[in-house]
Amino acid sequence: MTDTISTETRRFREAMASFPSGVTIVTTADETGQWSGFTATSFCSVSMEPPLILVCLAASAECHPAFTSAARWLVHVITDEHTELAVRFATRGADKFAHPSFAPNEHGLPMLDGAAVTLECSTYEIHPAGDHTIPLGRVDNVRLSEGIPTLYYQRDFQRLEQQGR
Repeated sequence: MTDTISTETRRFREAMASFPSGVTIVTTADETGQWSGFTATSFCSVSMEPPLILVCLAASAECHPAFTSAARWLVHVITDEHTELAVRFATRGADKFAHPSFAPNEHGLPMLDGAAVTLECSTYEIHPAGDHTIPLGRVDNVRLSEGIPTLYYQRDFQRLEQQGR
């Protein structure tokens, strides 16, 4: 098998790996109540009024149909204790919800216990973007914990040292 990735694509990947980002696990439930989720490092705030965030989801992801039709979803900013779980949520075909830290919230969505931040969102807009889809979420509720978020840099998880908080 020959490597079909262009030099430009390879360099772009290297550049993006050189940008540290937070790590999120995004979860929802489809119309039948079946849970779905994915790991996203492409996550950011969009607007303060109204409070909007975005995540980026590969159009080829198994959970893509669930998120493009979901009315509500959760974004969990993970801590170091969740890095193995983040790898599982990034793996096609993995049993993502075998982890005992998930429980349904009041809307039946899978909530991760111990996340540094959990944002409960309602779908605001969905935009196609190349080989990804960008769901915009209106933040309806914010849950904060004392956990320290983990970072992803150079294709590995990095521990954020706590500075005077």
